[in-house]
Amino acid sequence: MALKESEAIVLRTYPLRESDLLVTLFTRMEGKVKGVARAAMKSRRRFGGALEPLTYVRAFYDDREGQELARLDSCEVIESPMATEVSYPRAAALAHVAELLDELMPDREASDAVFRLSLAVLRELRGPVLWMPLTYFELWMTRLMGFLPEFSECVVCGRALDDSRAFYHALADGLVCVDDKRIASSELSPESRKIAAQMLRSRVGEFSEIDWPKAVCADLRKFLLQILERHIEKKLVTAGMLEKISS
Repeated sequence: MALKESEAIVLRTYPLRESDLLVTLFTRMEGKVKGVARAAMKSRRRFGGALEPLTYVRAFYDDREGQELARLDSCEVIESPMATEVSYPRAAALAHVAELLDELMPDREASDAVFRLSLAVLRELRGPVLWMPLTYFELWMTRLMGFLPEFSECVVCGRALDDSRAFYHALADGLVCVDDKRIASSELSPESRKIAAQMLRSRVGEFSEIDWPKAVCADLRKFLLQILERHIEKKLVTAGMLEKISS
């Protein structure tokens, strides 16, 4: 059988029998693919450092009839997050991107939009700025998955929110006005809603020169994470890691 070839982003690897690895790839051609890399921990020629999480690679693999897992033949590094120093905050940010892709993307369902988004955000994460590319990634993933609600009006009464106060609840979809908010609701500021609207019209690189500490759009990230976790029906491990980063 001829090998398949695709650009891919390495999401996860797990040890499997002696020197083998179980690898999850997000491929451009077929979406999320799980496969076995035989003797990957021994073969520098076939894999080298290509199986580090979030490495952008050219993957060669084949599917064998009757087997759920592909056989990963080799990978060539195109871009690696290890090319620059990886601090703990940056490692947590990279892990968050990998976890979201792994949890949200179905097996064998290609999405060129998500693939291009991921590459653009990973390039921004090479530098010291974390919170802007993470906010952009969470926002666009929520939109591309079809989960993002309308920011401009109350989902209960239809009133235009504009620059007025808006609220959301962990167990409900959408934003509501002050008159329709539930007990234990959180507020999403007009400033964060404006930034979200700008991000939905712009490339991630257009925000790279903006000073963006953790406090900027913290309410928007909380809002987006609640939506995503509600749809995947589990807590994201990396969200807790990011919460512990101070700035």
